[in-house]
Amino acid sequence: MVSSCQLSEENDSVNVTRRSIKVFVCSLVCNTYRCIKMQCLGRVMGFNFLSVILLLVHVLCGYVDGKREIPVGAIFHQVPDHSYESEIAFRYAIERVNMHEKHFELVPIVRYVSPDDSYKTERKVCELAAEGVTAVFGPSSILTSGIVGSICKTLEIPHIITHWDPEPFGGLDPDLQAMTINLYPEADVLSRALADLIVDYSWKSFTIIYDSDEGLMRLKDILQIHGPSDSPITVRQIDDNPDYRPLLKDIQTSGESHIILEIRPDRILELLRQAKEVKMLEEYQSYIITSLDAHTIDFEELRYSRSNITALRLMDTKSFDIKNAVHDWEQGEARMKRQFRVSPEHVHTESALYNDAVKIYATAIRELDATEEITPSKLSCGSKNLRQWPFGLRIINYMKVKTEHGITGPIIFDDFGRRAHFHLDIIELSKDEGFKKIATWDPTHGVNYTRSQGEVYSQIVESLQNKTFIVASRIGAPFLMFKEKKDGEFLEGNNRFEGYSLELIDGISKILGFQYRMELVPDGKYGSYNKVTKKWDGLVKHLLDRKADLAVCDLTITYERRTAVDFTMPFMTLGISILYAKPVQQPKDLFSFLSPLSLDVWIYTATAYLGVSVLLFVLSRMAPADWENPHPCKQDNDEVENIWDMLNALWLTMGSIMGQGCDILPKAISTRLVAGMWWFFALIMLSSYTANLAAFLTMERMDATIESAEDLAKQSKIKYGVLMGGSTMAFFQTSNFSTYQRMWASMESVRPSVFTKSNDEGRDRVIKGKRMYAFLMESTSLEYITERYCDLTQIGGLLDSKGYGIAMPVNSPYRTAISGAVLKMQEEGKLHQLKTRWWKEMRGGGQCTEVPNSAGENELGIGNVGGVFVVLALGCFCAFIIGILEFLWNVRKVAVEEKITPWDALKAEMKFALNISVTSKPVHNTLSESTASDKSSLRSKSESRRGSELTGRGNNVRTATSLNNLNKIGFVFDKH
Repeated sequence: MVSSCQLSEENDSVNVTRRSIKVFVCSLVCNTYRCIKMQCLGRVMGFNFLSVILLLVHVLCGYVDGKREIPVGAIFHQVPDHSYESEIAFRYAIERVNMHEKHFELVPIVRYVSPDDSYKTERKVCELAAEGVTAVFGPSSILTSGIVGSICKTLEIPHIITHWDPEPFGGLDPDLQAMTINLYPEADVLSRALADLIVDYSWKSFTIIYDSDEGLMRLKDILQIHGPSDSPITVRQIDDNPDYRPLLKDIQTSGESHIILEIRPDRILELLRQAKEVKMLEEYQSYIITSLDAHTIDFEELRYSRSNITALRLMDTKSFDIKNAVHDWEQGEARMKRQFRVSPEHVHTESALYNDAVKIYATAIRELDATEEITPSKLSCGSKNLRQWPFGLRIINYMKVKTEHGITGPIIFDDFGRRAHFHLDIIELSKDEGFKKIATWDPTHGVNYTRSQGEVYSQIVESLQNKTFIVASRIGAPFLMFKEKKDGEFLEGNNRFEGYSLELIDGISKILGFQYRMELVPDGKYGSYNKVTKKWDGLVKHLLDRKADLAVCDLTITYERRTAVDFTMPFMTLGISILYAKPVQQPKDLFSFLSPLSLDVWIYTATAYLGVSVLLFVLSRMAPADWENPHPCKQDNDEVENIWDMLNALWLTMGSIMGQGCDILPKAISTRLVAGMWWFFALIMLSSYTANLAAFLTMERMDATIESAEDLAKQSKIKYGVLMGGSTMAFFQTSNFSTYQRMWASMESVRPSVFTKSNDEGRDRVIKGKRMYAFLMESTSLEYITERYCDLTQIGGLLDSKGYGIAMPVNSPYRTAISGAVLKMQEEGKLHQLKTRWWKEMRGGGQCTEVPNSAGENELGIGNVGGVFVVLALGCFCAFIIGILEFLWNVRKVAVEEKITPWDALKAEMKFALNISVTSKPVHNTLSESTASDKSSLRSKSESRRGSELTGRGNNVRTATSLNNLNKIGFVFDKH
């Protein structure tokens, strides 16, 4: 391939030769045409054919004579890059324009400069101005382009550039930018496109690798979207050292998986090669290449890497315009005997921009030339009388308002001549097609994916085929347990384990078609972040170290863990609850009805009962109102009697405290006052006893002293704790609820520590604590324990709501597929079946299932009230014994009075007692007629004797009641 300088010299000489030959041939043809027209017109021979030839020649001569030459200049760099392709694009774009234009012909004039040679650049621009160029294209360096733009601004020659050009620190100056048009995407808008892509990918942290300060400026929007509370962004610069491995190893050690490459295209492939060597091109690493020429790199050797490589592209490589342009380039070079091959997929962005720049410039010339003929002017940079090209500003202003569509999509400029609106293709490296378009971006709509979710899912599932995942877990029933070995059995691999987690991942693997290998995390922890060491432990650390692809167990999805790893949708929902021991069932007490009152109270009550009875007896003997006439009809009765003996006093107090009352009542003020106070005392005692009796009889059901977390927080007697380093501990640590804050402060301050290393330890501590320790844990594990330990129970409801998920490294491409498999198992009811199997059936499950009491939960058994029956039986038995004794005493009395044998008296009394049809009984039984008169006389004598005694007692009483006859009272007592 020839150099750019040789290409320019050959093209310039060819253009001169072409123009000379064209003028000579056309003159010859035109003269011949005039001769034939004057002399040969009208001849019959070949008249029709000759007329056609003459018409064509006439048109040709008219075409050549009316086409004006409009020179355009271009400056390219003398560097071994793709400038050769850009120059070809520039020249053949002009050639295609000239093929369709009738009134003017663009003549390219090309000059070459070094990217750093500003002096030579200035001279070349002045040379082009002296040759009368109507526009200057390029160069592609910011330094040299600024010089060219300044000169063009002075001479008012349109300056068209196609490279990244940042906004000056002082802001844009409309005067300095007045004659410059830039087809490269505007710097701020392109930076915003990269920022939108980062946001769409949900990258919370990433590392930027750049090689120049200009590259870091291109990413300013990415740096601005990162807030102070977000994860830190790492920025690493590479130098000219071609060994990037130490840098890549540092990034790998940091655990970063998101990398942005802002480096020259010629460095990209080598950096990715070395990344592959240090295992930084694995499936969890993602790269975004900011260069718009990433699609021109041959990634054939990296197509089968498992990492995600994304890039941006300004053109649609499958469009007809770019294919047509490439065809022009190849055919034109072939005519010049030069070999040039390029596929539309590998066309550089700058080449496409030169093609579009020529197209939009030619359109402006055509549109303006239709109203006023545009003529070039030869201008001088050093002239004292500086002249400006009068058409330059008009052309620039027209291009700013003109909307065009080229190889690089829609071309729209703002007032400063910057390309503020454009479309980008978001492309991704695939195994089959190389870079494949997955989305588009534009300033109005942002990221818009062109592939459906079904295509993405199918692609991921296809990549899962025959892949072996390393699945990390921890031992914890029922999620993962060691399988019980049979005699002589040797277990290895996944066969060593059993449990819910194993069957869950096995079901997912059958749906997606991958293999897996279970491994235990060394420290047996779930994963918590140490703010001192700033490191994770447990399963999360295992994933961050890329030692596992998945983590499956009772791992709770929390915000803190979500910042470090990704989770699938929850396969189980749960919350925090309280594990507590059931009330200890007390032995049945027949005399539990005595429990409402203490022994002291019973003794004091019995003492009060006897004391009040005695006091009532004494006062009734002293109070006159309680002495009554036994025969109220006889107003002049000489005797009064007092019914308040000791038995009646005891009966009154007994009836009152039993709530039954009595058939006799006191009449004196003193005795009534005593009775009233006793009734008040009996009312209070009876009500208190009745109120407390139900509570003591149902003491077993009311023994639970806590009902919720609030009850735990309000007391200090019962200790409570959580699992060390688990999500439950994190819940109390970070909670803003006052109750949970108090609970956390209490747990932290208690010694010995209330925290446990495992759920099993917490369970054992609850059992041994004898209702003095409660363990806060996740409801699923709590449910598993209460299904197997019948003396433990759940207290209260759930304190929160969360879920278990399958964890994986951040940005894992398999999250969507695995979540879909979990959802499918949930819809088919397999997750419910797994839980039922491992919670209620396997390993002793279901033995603590409580049968509901159909008769009601508040019924009292015979063991609770049996003592009342005992007291009733004893009372009845005592009454029966006393009744027999009374019966026998009466028999003896009758035998004595009737002067008969006790046996006869017993038979007579027994006869009347057993004859239930007899309801009346004579005062004395007539045992025989022979003794009737004797019995009558005896009764008369006894009645006479009792009457005299009563008369004596009555006289005595009447005498005692007379306060004026004290001597008679003494006489009576002396007489008796």
